[in-house]
Amino acid sequence: MTDEDVVRYRTEGPVAIVTMHRPQYGNAQNSAMTYALDDALYRAADDDEVKVIVLTGEGKHFSAGHDIGTPGRDVDTTFPRRAGLWWDHVGKPGAESRFARESEVYLGMCRRWRELPKPTIAAVQGACIAGGLMLAWCCDLIVAADDAFFADPVVRMGIPGVEYFAHPWVMGPRHAKEFLFLGERVHAERALQLGMVNRVVPRADLESATMDIAGRIAQMPRLGLALTKKAVNQAEDLMGLRAGMDSVFGLHHVAHAHNAEVGQDSLAGHDARSMRDGGR
Repeated sequence: MTDEDVVRYRTEGPVAIVTMHRPQYGNAQNSAMTYALDDALYRAADDDEVKVIVLTGEGKHFSAGHDIGTPGRDVDTTFPRRAGLWWDHVGKPGAESRFARESEVYLGMCRRWRELPKPTIAAVQGACIAGGLMLAWCCDLIVAADDAFFADPVVRMGIPGVEYFAHPWVMGPRHAKEFLFLGERVHAERALQLGMVNRVVPRADLESATMDIAGRIAQMPRLGLALTKKAVNQAEDLMGLRAGMDSVFGLHHVAHAHNAEVGQDSLAGHDARSMRDGGR
């Protein structure tokens, strides 16, 4: 499977459209997709004609999260590291492997994409679950179809949320606790009420509505957009987002290690099917 297979890239005038393309697996993210996304976002950042980037998912769902069980799961495959200087995780024991890999392909990549100096918009339909939240949350705006739903069910594994822990900043502390404690789906209209998304549109209008917003943003000066994005990101970091993510990333790995020590694996015996069924 090539990068072009798992992520597709095209432009329409000043807008780059980056599309995750594993629809048969709900666009579950393996490392091949992560690095292909990075390639695509670099390409958009480097293109002076591109002013705005839209992130989409092919098919019924935006993203069902991290790949924890498809035939393309590549957790033991080496990729060229870009987001940090941790060693190659392949062949390392225990936490030396998992911490290094997740520092790179999960937390590190999403932080890197959040800092891209061009506005990014996630167009979300269907499922946006766990690792899918991370991809949407590192974008600047989220336009949701009316069939979209959001969930982070990993507390069911004994894990305190996904690696890119933006929950308290995305929806506020009290709602973040409810979202995590229950692990239930939050549907698009409720997500709008909580401030998790910017707009909700009919599913049939998702692409056109997102492209309309992107086109209007693209009329603004490039430097003005970049500095405005940086200003808001810096303010969010001063409210503790970056430090909070660092602290929770450690707790996340304590949970993985605990699961591996007392149970059969680091995911507390869960797979994609059990996580899906438990959240219904």
